[in-house]
Amino acid sequence: MTLHPKVAALPVFCIGDIVRHKHYPFRGVIVDVDPEFDNTEEWYAAIPEDVRPVREQPFYHLLAENSDSFYSAYVSQQNLTSDDENGPIGHPDIDEVFDGMTDGRYKLRREAFN
Repeated sequence: MTLHPKVAALPVFCIGDIVRHKHYPFRGVIVDVDPEFDNTEEWYAAIPEDVRPVREQPFYHLLAENSDSFYSAYVSQQNLTSDDENGPIGHPDIDEVFDGMTDGRYKLRREAFN
């Protein structure tokens, strides 16, 4: 993804969408969206420079899972793709945030709205 400096891309995913990482073996459900990078400098600097995403794009907070564990992840839009064909996410916190699924997307619980 090539972006002009200072021009942020529009989000292509929404809260409740199931996604997978393009390069690493995990998938998750989106629980929040930042219009552009909004994490610590230490987090950003820890990403190897040759794969470091641009800041001026949406970043997503995920309830993530891989074959070994469940966790939270923060991932740039350029590194995600839709993964609704592989079924529900097994993350143990799903029921705290979402109220089931409709048409392959999780429905945000009314209590979870900010």
